[in-house]
Amino acid sequence: MPFLDHLEELRWRILWSLIALILSTLIGFYLVVHFDILGILEAPIRPFLNGSKLKYLSPTVPFVISLKLALVVGLLFASPVVGYQTWAFFAPALRPEEKRTILPTLTFGLLLFLAGVAMAYYVALPVTLEFTMGFQTESLEQAIVIDQYLSFVIRLLFAFGLVFEMPIVILAFTAIGLVTPEFLAAKRRHAIAVITVVASVITPGDVVTITVLMMIPLIILYEVSIILSKIVVRRRTVPSLLQG
Repeated sequence: MPFLDHLEELRWRILWSLIALILSTLIGFYLVVHFDILGILEAPIRPFLNGSKLKYLSPTVPFVISLKLALVVGLLFASPVVGYQTWAFFAPALRPEEKRTILPTLTFGLLLFLAGVAMAYYVALPVTLEFTMGFQTESLEQAIVIDQYLSFVIRLLFAFGLVFEMPIVILAFTAIGLVTPEFLAAKRRHAIAVITVVASVITPGDVVTITVLMMIPLIILYEVSIILSKIVVRRRTVPSLLQG
């Protein structure tokens, strides 16, 4: 395909992705208004509010918050369409064996992201709130505003989801030859040190919280990554031996 035709196809792919995002955001706004998505995100902090509600400091905040949540929901709903458009654009340049690998890898990555988000919502967020809001309760009275709380929650959810994508990143590095299973196994201690730093940054709390909530799952994911890396290298080596 000529270069200008590639640009034209890319333009239409981007256009369809934007249309999907706009429609998904409109659907997201309806869901936010009618199905109390805000209440779902507020649930982890509700036990610490002593019967009160989250505050807001401007008359426009409830509407702006609804728009932001609608955009987040829209991004989630539009992601399959965006993923398909991206796949359809790059698929002609991929070899058959690469095409067979992409779909399972994307599915595995989605499951890992959802697992990270679920762990953040059901485990990390309640424990973090209990730890951070347990200080100076005799001297201070809470007045938590909704926009700052939601910003904190969404950052935490996405941070956990992205960190759980580590096996996908290592698989990509293995596929292009940047790392090997032997290298990953030899650098295990360094990886644990990096995981400790990442856990301490993402999860504010005591040592037990950091260890249980982030270090152990990430160390397990790192070991899984080594196994997956061996599989990638083995699949890449066997065809080469057959051709030789």
